[in-house]
Amino acid sequence: MKRIIFILGSCLPLIASAQKMITVSQDGKGNYKTVQAALDAVPLKNKIPVTIYIRNGVYKEKLHLDSSKNFVTLAGEDKFKTILTYDDHTGKLSPKGDTINTRTSWSFLIKADDFSAHDISFQNDAGFSAGQAVAIESDGDRAVFKNCRFVGNQDVLFINSDKSRQYYEHCYIEGTTDFIFGSATVWFQQCHIHSKKNSHVTAASTPKEHLFGYVFNDCVLTGDTSIHNASLGRPWRPYAAVVYIHCFIGDHIRPEGWSNWNNSENYKTTRYSEYESYGPSGDPARRVNWSKQLTGEELKQYTLKNVLKGWDPLKK
Repeated sequence: MKRIIFILGSCLPLIASAQKMITVSQDGKGNYKTVQAALDAVPLKNKIPVTIYIRNGVYKEKLHLDSSKNFVTLAGEDKFKTILTYDDHTGKLSPKGDTINTRTSWSFLIKADDFSAHDISFQNDAGFSAGQAVAIESDGDRAVFKNCRFVGNQDVLFINSDKSRQYYEHCYIEGTTDFIFGSATVWFQQCHIHSKKNSHVTAASTPKEHLFGYVFNDCVLTGDTSIHNASLGRPWRPYAAVVYIHCFIGDHIRPEGWSNWNNSENYKTTRYSEYESYGPSGDPARRVNWSKQLTGEELKQYTLKNVLKGWDPLKK
């Protein structure tokens, strides 16, 4: 299949010269100066894989990828130095005069299917006390993020569509309250999840008819040194499904593990479970009685194929 390569910065020798290259650079030496210009260059109803290589730099842009611009890959030069960021948050006025809410606070809104990204930092720099401030809202199906950083505070990673399947590998995700939230089905593989407040890591809204919600496999959960009462999650909607498998649970997580969201009714139907958690707060005997410890037999159903409904994100 023919591939189109979009490059932010100078051309890379590792990209075959036979492939089309479009250079975008902040210094004006390329075809485009902004990431959004590169996204705009992808045709509507796209069917050809497009790679946008992003050179190091801080790109302060409110980015949007249209729902018909499928098969786009963003490739960063360095995940610590290739930074896509904005600072919208709830209560702020937009340039049009509208009041921004959670759904419009995103720094990057991804509506397309078959999107992937690697070696990039996605940020919302609204600040610790700004309230809901989404860095990424990822709505498309079959999204893949590898070796990326998601940085912000409240509501950082909005995995929003119940029709979406997503895969995160070797990613770093930090935030304060509900910083991983939404209704998508998502597998997190060997990710680092860092809490910056005595609040909640996840706020899943898994539909009742979906067998799986969020699966954290071989992940590490840490927190700031002052944090000792964070939770693994609270149910945004009834039937929220979150599973931690072979995960290191730092001492920032409360011994009981989970939150019932102020005694709402949602917790009564949650599907919260763990398998062989370890670390300072990994003791299963201290968990709330409405969460579950998986058996070895039950663990067998937690495969990529089963969780992601036949889609294999590792298949080339």
